[in-house]
Amino acid sequence: MSNYVKIFDTTLRDGEQSPGATMTSAEKLEVARSLARMGVDIIEAGFPAASPDDLEAVRRIAVEVGRPALGAKEARVPVITALARANKSDIEAAWEGVKDAQKPRIHTFLATSAIHMKHKLKMDPEQVVERVAEMVAYAKSLCEDVEFSPEDAGRSDPEFLYVVLGEAIKAGATTLNIPDTVGYTTPEEYYSLIEGIIKNTPGMHDGITVSVHCHDDLGMATANALAGIRAGARQAEVTVNGIGERAGNTSMEEVVMSLKTRKPVYNLETGIDTKQFSRVSKLVSNYTGIVVQPNKAIVGSNAFAHEAGIHQDGMLKHQTTYEIMRPEDVGVNQTQLVLGKHSGRHALRNRLAEMGHALDEVELDKAFARFKELADRKKVIVDADLEALIADEFYRPRDVYILDGLQVTCGTMGMPTATVRLKGPDGKIHLQASMGSGPVDAAYTAIRTIIKVPNKLLEFSVHSITEGIDALGEVTVRIQAKDGDRKTMDAQKEIPYARVFGGHGADSDIIVASAKAYINALNKLIVAQTEGLNPTHENHAHGVMLG
Repeated sequence: MSNYVKIFDTTLRDGEQSPGATMTSAEKLEVARSLARMGVDIIEAGFPAASPDDLEAVRRIAVEVGRPALGAKEARVPVITALARANKSDIEAAWEGVKDAQKPRIHTFLATSAIHMKHKLKMDPEQVVERVAEMVAYAKSLCEDVEFSPEDAGRSDPEFLYVVLGEAIKAGATTLNIPDTVGYTTPEEYYSLIEGIIKNTPGMHDGITVSVHCHDDLGMATANALAGIRAGARQAEVTVNGIGERAGNTSMEEVVMSLKTRKPVYNLETGIDTKQFSRVSKLVSNYTGIVVQPNKAIVGSNAFAHEAGIHQDGMLKHQTTYEIMRPEDVGVNQTQLVLGKHSGRHALRNRLAEMGHALDEVELDKAFARFKELADRKKVIVDADLEALIADEFYRPRDVYILDGLQVTCGTMGMPTATVRLKGPDGKIHLQASMGSGPVDAAYTAIRTIIKVPNKLLEFSVHSITEGIDALGEVTVRIQAKDGDRKTMDAQKEIPYARVFGGHGADSDIIVASAKAYINALNKLIVAQTEGLNPTHENHAHGVMLG
């Protein structure tokens, strides 16, 4: 059996199902490029049947990421796959999305648990077996590489799974993905499930890859995935930061670093460049608006932080006393980068390159100007400041409205008031003063008065990126398009759903950062409307996706 574990990233499909995490086509393309550079073997680009925008996103990724660059080695070009329910229209849409990739794959699924067959599919087991054989064969007629997943395998009868998977192999599937769709199993149960499938599925041979796909409803996604890998699975379906439906998916960084750090236990390897984890984690967090909790393993801000006196003493004596991984191995710099107002363009360019940001001359000019503005207000600039600066300058949607000025007054002597100056899409300057319950509320009221786009603020989050009184502040918001009359279909009932947009802003002035984040989210909403996208239609079919 091979000692190589293929990493199948589904951040752009299953991860995007996190409420409010929907990304635009351009954002998905940038994430896909980062995943490819990191060495991901298979990128699940989306669910083309869900919407025209999702189909277009998959197609762009297939063309721009799924083909080798001039002079690149073929081995580093990722497989591009798309999800499809077990019906012809979905499979045809998936093929339309991935067909231009050098290594296309169709990933189709059908539920196999008694609960799903009875209550969702309303099919008996014989019908499920017949449908799997028919649809896998149809996918195979379009694409050589076909993956099949028995949805809710974790709660399915193993003996029935053997039959279904045997038919999938016979019909042409070469990858069998075993999803614990609702995060129900324990590591021991999942190990036995994978082991039994490998031993008992008719037609199983060395050319078939068994894959793990686990959810974190009980907090065991990573443990279950690793158990399945120990049992013989050689593909892991994961997401960056572990985002996904409900409590999320198995975290890519946790699985990969477990295999790397505990290599004597697993004796397995992946093709992932782990030094890019921190950068890609930040990119996904900014685009989705989902903040990574400080205590998140591997990529959380506290993952390599030590405050307790005993821990600090041990670290000063030897790093391995309290760190089982080197921060550098996941792209976290162990020492602070001391940059200030006297630093030049060359120093900034070199440091950004070391952090994985290759900027051209125009981009460097923009970054340097922002850097100098920050340096005038902050004595020491560290890597976290630079990451926030780059994210705020480049990882954002096309500017429609730009913050041109902001002044607030607040305190106990009167009503908080904000005066906001915005530059509109036509270059016209808009000035508005408003009052509110606080400075941020006043600023947001003024912005809403200028940008007359109905929306509801769902979430506002603020935290300090670095330490000290001059720390850079980071704000993330989520807004919802305010149009509850339009509806999307979920099986046989209608569910009102308004699309959610995330916004991100960073500045040493937290009120300015708050205004930037809100304008950032509003710009996404405006772009979605003006480009003909339905702002109240989510980019996936709610309730029918593979978990």
